[in-house]
Amino acid sequence: MTAENSATPDYQRDIRAVADALLAHTGPIVVLSHENPDGDALGSVLGLTRALRTLGKTVLAPMTVPRYLQFLPQPGELSEPLTEWPAHALVAVLDVDNNDPARVAGADLSTFSGPVVNVDHHGTNLRRADAGVVDPSKPAAAMMVADVVDALGTPWNPDIATALMLGLNTDTGNFAFDSVSAETFACAARLRERGARLGWLNDQMRQNPRSYYLLLREVLGTLEFLHDGRVVQTRVDEEMLARAGATWEQVDNYVNMLRNAEGAQLAVMAKDYGDRVKFSLRSRGPVSAQNVAVALGGGGHVPAAGATFVGSYPAARAALDAAIEAELAQVDAVEPTA
Repeated sequence: MTAENSATPDYQRDIRAVADALLAHTGPIVVLSHENPDGDALGSVLGLTRALRTLGKTVLAPMTVPRYLQFLPQPGELSEPLTEWPAHALVAVLDVDNNDPARVAGADLSTFSGPVVNVDHHGTNLRRADAGVVDPSKPAAAMMVADVVDALGTPWNPDIATALMLGLNTDTGNFAFDSVSAETFACAARLRERGARLGWLNDQMRQNPRSYYLLLREVLGTLEFLHDGRVVQTRVDEEMLARAGATWEQVDNYVNMLRNAEGAQLAVMAKDYGDRVKFSLRSRGPVSAQNVAVALGGGGHVPAAGATFVGSYPAARAALDAAIEAELAQVDAVEPTA
């Protein structure tokens, strides 16, 4: 589905089905997203949670928010991870496939037997929910949640609009990615009209603690330019975090900076936990971060994806190298390099 035809009757029908399921449910609604939440995950969860509470719904939103996003939730809006499901609950899963419970954070979705609705924009979504809308043409799940909020008939306010603007802003790279369409700008305009605090969001997002820069110095010490500069790669481990006084969540934004290296078509940030390695990947041009991630057992979007490899870093690195070489070979077979 392309951006031009994403507002087809099927899309509108699916949005309506999600909204109707949420409106009809009289019990508690649990709103979940993916592990290691980013701006789209948090913005989507807060946007929907705030809208549903405006309608008088009982909503639980268990999420552990990374430090750099803690400016947005208001006291009491989010809760600790659930240890048991509330009676007669419905679960809304946002920005992640509900069929991948290992990636859903905040509660153990594999133990839930009630109704589930799913709003997601990942092309790898299996599209199996009681009510769901999946549209890979949307650059952010928050865009789709905005359509759900409209379908709910919720009165808009700046808090709802600002939360969804966070998701839209971050998953489009401040509207810099090629996934941005005219429809994306139209959604941003609607959110701005409804009171979204775009300047405030950007100011908050640009603030980093001292440890962020101390860790960046460590990370840049591992910097590698591979495949004639087409691949730029770094690694971080516990010892580096300890020296910088930093945390894992402070690593997440580095990969976007690496992607800006001149000539780089793929940027890789490797988080080495010892027993497993998590890869964050960003790509441009014909190279697909998604293809590399899928080869490693992960997923995501063509320009932004990730995967977790269970095992030591040397083993993970060998698997990564093989996946990158396969992707570059496939690209070069279609578009030979000069």
